[in-house]
Amino acid sequence: MLTTSRGRRIGIVSHRTGRRDLVIYDRDDPDSAAVTVKLTPDEASGIAELLDTARIVEYQADLSRQVEGLVTRQIPLAPGSPFDGRTLGDTQARSRTGASIVAVVRVGEVIASPRPDFDFHADDIVVVVGTAEGTEAVAEILATG
Repeated sequence: MLTTSRGRRIGIVSHRTGRRDLVIYDRDDPDSAAVTVKLTPDEASGIAELLDTARIVEYQADLSRQVEGLVTRQIPLAPGSPFDGRTLGDTQARSRTGASIVAVVRVGEVIASPRPDFDFHADDIVVVVGTAEGTEAVAEILATG
C-alpha cells in the first residue's frame, strides 16, 4: 500500500487464490475501500509491467546523469521513416553505432528491452542509451536508413 502525494491510499491485495485486487481506500476511513477493482491475471501483469517499465526509463535517465559520457535520447520515429513497419533487428543499431535501443514508447505505453523482432511504428518514441555520437548515429539510421 502507498499514499499518493495528494493523500490517497492505494494498494494491491493479493489473495491466496492468486486473485489480485486494486484498492483505492476511502479518504475518511482509511480501513475501508472506496473502490475495489478485481484484476484478471493479465490485467495484474499489465499493471506490474507498466510500473516496472516506467522505472526502467527513469533508471536509464538517472544513469545517464551519473555516468560521464553516457546519454539517453528519445528519438521520434517519423512517418515515412524507412523503419516504419520494420524490426529493431533490421536497424543493426547496436553493431553500427555502439548505442542501445533500451525502450520504445508507443501511445503512452513503455515497451522495455524490445527484442530484435520488435516492429517499429510511425510515431514511436525510441529510447536510446550510448555516447552522444552513438545516439546521434541511431537517430540518423532511423531517419534515413
